Amino acid sequence: MRASTLPDEPGTAPDPRPERRPLDPDLFAVSPARDPRFRVVDRWLECENLSANDPLHHVEFTHRQMNEEMNGLECSARCLADFPEADWELRMGFARQCWDEARHVRMFRRRLEGLGGHVGQFPVLNFQYRIIARAETLVGRLTIQNRTFEAGGLDAVSWVVREARNAGDPELADFFESQLADEILHVRFANAWLRRTIREHPRELMEMGKAMTRAAKAFKEVMGKEGTDGIFYPTDGASRVEAGFTEEEVALDAELATRNAPRDGDGPAFR
Repeated sequence: MRASTLPDEPGTAPDPRPERRPLDPDLFAVSPARDPRFRVVDRWLECENLSANDPLHHVEFTHRQMNEEMNGLECSARCLADFPEADWELRMGFARQCWDEARHVRMFRRRLEGLGGHVGQFPVLNFQYRIIARAETLVGRLTIQNRTFEAGGLDAVSWVVREARNAGDPELADFFESQLADEILHVRFANAWLRRTIREHPRELMEMGKAMTRAAKAFKEVMGKEGTDGIFYPTDGASRVEAGFTEEEVALDAELATRNAPRDGDGPAFR
């Protein structure tokens, strides 16, 4: 498959459709390798975004989540490889995260096959890896991966756990609750290291802000309005505090989440 960052062939006009235009190489790293079973796409619009009442909706969600957990493993492994001089304690945190994410990939694959699906059944996005690995500093990568993407996952997974229990599906609730416990640890070790780094080097706050600005721009390019409109998960204050956020940070996140919530107040199911 042609790499998304290559220019158009000489003599051809750029495709005007947003889902066909190459992603900005200044915002995205090269996509990680996948075997021939996978069809890797660049944008949310290119995925099979099935409606919640489609019989294959949960299968597609599980397949996509399996690949996202693989992205988490790859990002943590890249940090180990790219920053060998990092503190031993932080490197152990990355190593443990690699182990956790590998278990999550296996968990989601077992669930996928239990639902009758198979690896490579649907297109996958590697946007998390491509955004995170593009950050050149350790502060930037931890800010994007652990403190932002994984922290947002705490809210989403907590919501799924509650919905599954309310629907009388304790097995599914337990499945996601085990994932939630690991994600809390991933966010917590990053928060602890970032706070210590900022105390010692306050200017690193500027690097955090720069990383978040670039990540937000890249995320918008991948997802578009189609992939973000109506998406809302209530802030899980308990998980975020356990993961090392302050009460003030949790309150601010809850305020922003409520401001962006759809008018009916319902969160999306497995999106």
